[in-house]
Amino acid sequence: MELRRFGFKQCGSLVLLQISGLLLLLPVMVSSVGVNYGQIANNLPAPENVIPLVKSIGATKVKLYDASPKVLRAFANTSVEFIVGLGNEYLSKMKNPACAEEWVKNNVQAYFPGTKITSIFVGNEVLTFNDTSLTANLLPAMQSVHTALVNLGLDKQVAVTTAHSLAILETSYPPSAGVFRRDLVDCLVPILDFHVKIGSPFLINAYPYFAYKANPKQVSLDFVLFQPNQGVLDPGSNLRYDNMLFAQIDAVYYALAAVGYKKLPVHISETGWPSKGDDDEAGATPENAKKYNGNLLKFICQKKGTPLRPNSDLNIYVFALFNENMKPGPTSERNYGLFKPDGTPVYQLGFTINDGVGNGTHGTSSAQPSPPGTPTTSTGYLAISSATERSHWVGFFSMSLFLMVFKLLL
Repeated sequence: MELRRFGFKQCGSLVLLQISGLLLLLPVMVSSVGVNYGQIANNLPAPENVIPLVKSIGATKVKLYDASPKVLRAFANTSVEFIVGLGNEYLSKMKNPACAEEWVKNNVQAYFPGTKITSIFVGNEVLTFNDTSLTANLLPAMQSVHTALVNLGLDKQVAVTTAHSLAILETSYPPSAGVFRRDLVDCLVPILDFHVKIGSPFLINAYPYFAYKANPKQVSLDFVLFQPNQGVLDPGSNLRYDNMLFAQIDAVYYALAAVGYKKLPVHISETGWPSKGDDDEAGATPENAKKYNGNLLKFICQKKGTPLRPNSDLNIYVFALFNENMKPGPTSERNYGLFKPDGTPVYQLGFTINDGVGNGTHGTSSAQPSPPGTPTTSTGYLAISSATERSHWVGFFSMSLFLMVFKLLL
């Protein structure tokens, strides 16, 4: 077994983990790994059979796009920490404090303290929909959910936040020039005030894959895959970047500082790379996905911060745990998973799991009976590369400037 291929060589001591009768040699993680657990599929294993898969990659944190009772019950007493989601379609309802409190009672308090729910993200990439109604409802919904947590005595254990697309940035290259879109600043500042007041992190979804897909002949594959390269010098800070994700993260830090929130922590709530795509989806291969996710996990494991924040732990959630066969859009949308639905790895990251994890018992994504107050339907999460793939690319880099500087260094 080649643990170094998974990037865990430097992670310290090793432990044995038993999965369905198979002993695996795995590292004790120095820094925790997060993973997104999407369920837009009809062939996924039952949640109780997902637990060993989560542990096999060293993950101690899971992000859900809803508050699935089946998942939250299955993971009780496992020490895995959860972020649960409240979908965009419920924001207007959650402005009502009574509705928010009912939701928190039935979807958070009901599983406490057995299941470690540490955060609720209210809405996903709301501001980049350019929907004035959604935008207007976002902060009031966040405030109502937090008030509910206070009333129930859970506000010290459970934070409230929301996840943003990197497209909220107007400028992201060089990172030191990072600023938020001017048309969003008035919406963002009150949200940032809220984060500071309650002590919750700022969540960003960031995908270097889209930068490569948009211009594979000019964007360095090594730069986006954390492979050895000469890097890019930020002329404003004199910091050198050898991978795109860290440049993106620091651009967000600079944007926060520009509006007076220098100390607000940034967490990457989604990032990943597809293992398969359509003919026009350059770079979507198992080899590239292995390099991106394997190298990323290595950096997390080593507690290697960004050039601007070298001593800060990376708080990153890899997208995603499974390939999800019911996601709409291009082929890549259904192929971001580390695992196939049968529990086998999509590509080798240095561990082996025997066939039949879950003993052939598979759950489905159909709605399970839920307590009162639980949303009975969900849109899941946004299609990563659909309409607003949008500005995932626009927000990443001003490519002309990036390419000019990058070529000077080659």
